Amino acid sequence: MASETSTRVLFVTANIGSIFENPSVMLKIWTEEFLNTVSRLDPYFIALHCQEVGGKNYEESMKHVNFFVSLLMTSKELRIFNRAQIFLDEEFTSAENFTALGNFYFIHESIKEASLWDFNEQEFLPVTEKTIYSGNIEHVSTKEKSKFPQEFFPECKWSRKGFLRTRWKLNGTVFDLINIHLFHDASNFTAMQSHSSVYSVMRQKALEYTLERFRNYDFGFAPFFLFGDFNFRTDTKAVITKIVEGLDMVKDDVDKENLVVQYTDNSKEVIFTLKKKEFRHLDHQNTFMSKSGSWLKDFDHELKSFEEQLFEFPIRFQPSYPFEENEHEGMNYMQTRCPAWCDRVVLSTGAKLLINEKAFEEDNFGEVEYDLIGKKTCMGDHKPVYLKCDIMNNAGFTEVNVWERTLFDSKLPDDKNFVHLKETTV
Repeated sequence: MASETSTRVLFVTANIGSIFENPSVMLKIWTEEFLNTVSRLDPYFIALHCQEVGGKNYEESMKHVNFFVSLLMTSKELRIFNRAQIFLDEEFTSAENFTALGNFYFIHESIKEASLWDFNEQEFLPVTEKTIYSGNIEHVSTKEKSKFPQEFFPECKWSRKGFLRTRWKLNGTVFDLINIHLFHDASNFTAMQSHSSVYSVMRQKALEYTLERFRNYDFGFAPFFLFGDFNFRTDTKAVITKIVEGLDMVKDDVDKENLVVQYTDNSKEVIFTLKKKEFRHLDHQNTFMSKSGSWLKDFDHELKSFEEQLFEFPIRFQPSYPFEENEHEGMNYMQTRCPAWCDRVVLSTGAKLLINEKAFEEDNFGEVEYDLIGKKTCMGDHKPVYLKCDIMNNAGFTEVNVWERTLFDSKLPDDKNFVHLKETTV
């Protein structure tokens, strides 16, 4: 049974776009690895946030989404989860709304209370059954969905990036779960032009836009867990500078559309090659997988500007992207981009108060697991990332901390539509 004082939860983020390129093989492999993780960790509440549901060629691949959902819903591993809520944004003909996001929530039979917030009626509704919302889900009121404004990413003619939020009351504790997909790096050359690349700036803008949405009073404020494909990249310019130190550059710019930059050693052997969509080291796998790629953490900066707003448990796993999509090479990186921790699970400062204090003690993260799924298995170009932790029961709405109160001018509004927060000492 679930503990009287806390509930073990499993939060997973997975960009599953590439597994739809070879659905007859990859859907089963991916699902089996995910379910093995569920069995090992034995959670009582599962939140799976997927991006690029249906794949890049969604017009052709959306038909395989039903099979993917069926694999999960009929699995023996999830049979003791007697309630489920699934939100699938599949209406790809609606350019102004389509995000290709999919939020899957599974509730164990021992959970006494599980309710979803209705954003229209401003009240919690008990979850009593398994429900799948698919296709056009604009009318579904137990979620909030937003696609980022096109001007945030002008280089892309049509972006699917955005977020999908739900609010839960689980065993007396309230929190938001947000699935997010931020902008990618379109060109290695553009990414390396400056520290804090133009793509990084776009992602920062979109994330700030998202956080600003959650600061408004329309739905009240709740602690939140934000997990998805942030597309955070290492500092491309700095990484390249490090790995080509002592090498000579050879540049072929006859055709600017197919620019090739190579770096050679004294014997003229090519050690590193860079193209718009190629990032290849002569000893690629050893260079980026040695010690789980830990040396790259020195160049992982994109979350730092939000460190007063968002918390992340220490990363002790290798970069989650870009892995080979061939099912026989699941442990190798593709030679297209610099490996990076694109996929993350982060917490608001208020959400930290929901987790046992022991989880934050140095060298004592036994109660928390933050890691990759399928380290030795092909899971597509992104390895899913998960956070397993225990959330306190009967916490109500935990008080936001001093920093969050400052955002609200240190004054909560006297409004009947505002969800008043339970005072908690910070």
